[in-house]
Amino acid sequence: MTVFAFPLRPLWSISRMLRHAGLALLLLLWLVLPAYAADSVVPASSMPWWFWPLALFVTCFLIGIVAVPAGIGGGTLFVPIIGGFFPFHLDFVRGAGLLVALASALAAGPMLLRGGLASVRLALPLALLACMSSIGGALLGLALPASVIQIALGLIVLGIVALMLAAKKSEFPHVAQPDRLSSALGIHGVFIDGASGRAIDWQVHRTPLGLFVFLLIGVMAGMFGIGAGWANVPALNLLMGVPLKVSAGTSGLVLSLVDSSAAWVYLNRGAVLPMIAVPSVVGMMLGARIGARLLHVLKGSVIRKMVITLLLFAGLRALLKGLGVWI
Repeated sequence: MTVFAFPLRPLWSISRMLRHAGLALLLLLWLVLPAYAADSVVPASSMPWWFWPLALFVTCFLIGIVAVPAGIGGGTLFVPIIGGFFPFHLDFVRGAGLLVALASALAAGPMLLRGGLASVRLALPLALLACMSSIGGALLGLALPASVIQIALGLIVLGIVALMLAAKKSEFPHVAQPDRLSSALGIHGVFIDGASGRAIDWQVHRTPLGLFVFLLIGVMAGMFGIGAGWANVPALNLLMGVPLKVSAGTSGLVLSLVDSSAAWVYLNRGAVLPMIAVPSVVGMMLGARIGARLLHVLKGSVIRKMVITLLLFAGLRALLKGLGVWI
């Protein structure tokens, strides 16, 4: 009997694929999506049309620098900030938000894989379930009125702030014994901590519960277009016992798979505009590359406080805008 062996591709080839996917995404936006006039995007604005793409580029560049070390994904900051302070319809913002989170993950992915801060074996089974549920979440989000989504988004973002304040993340969780499913899937690894220079062995537990949690995370990712990286890191770190830096790095890899599934729903419904998406994606990818380098050396507490402040302000703005209090 003949047995065919298929060798696994090395990590550098995966990194190259991620980088090429990011470039292909930008090309797709320019060539495939319909061109809309600037007036249809910002009808009530008195600013010149070029001001908004420039403002989006600068804003997303700064978001990318902060989002990757925090492990929350660019969409978590993008949707409430852009939806609350820019004159765009929320459907277009959510569609661009998924592409922004995807671009952030694709830009940071090669560096995270080369540095051992992202695990393919850990990401793939979790992302598979989240991908399927994110499609249903995207369909549900497009079916609901924008005001309802705005209110729900504000509540979710404020809930994220409460979760980040209450959660006590462990830098190196202790997992005494891996469960049977994680052992069968070979989910374990070693990474070099850049701050201490130590080699850290890690393994996971509670894998079945983690799979169920990521099924719910996918629904929220598609519905709100926020990427759900804010939920990935606590689920990986606190629930499954993955070291914090590996959780943040693997979260970006999961985002690159989950957001690509939900983004196709928004593309098919015409809820992605090049004027919004392209400068946002370019700014996010450039900022994320800087953020990926900072992940090795930057103190997590500094990034955490900055993210909490931004999310608190953006969440209140989204909630009040949805209620009609602050237009």
